[in-house]
Amino acid sequence: MAGLRFLSASIELTAAICMLLMNDVKKAIAINSVLAIVGPAIFIGTMTIGIFQIAGEISYGKMVFIALGVVFILVGIYK
Repeated sequence: MAGLRFLSASIELTAAICMLLMNDVKKAIAINSVLAIVGPAIFIGTMTIGIFQIAGEISYGKMVFIALGVVFILVGIYK
């Protein structure tokens, strides 16, 4: 999970540097739109890894609540 977060942070930092170097609003918007795809993908990946690691320790009811929480977060991001 930490590795994916480091990957996400390095992608975000690289995108910020690219925005600064290009010094163009249209290009910055294009870069930012790519980040809108990368962020949720990293989020889903880290949550999936975490849930698989604790799957044996929690009940199915709690897993359903966790999955619903992830769905609500994603709906909130895209709506």
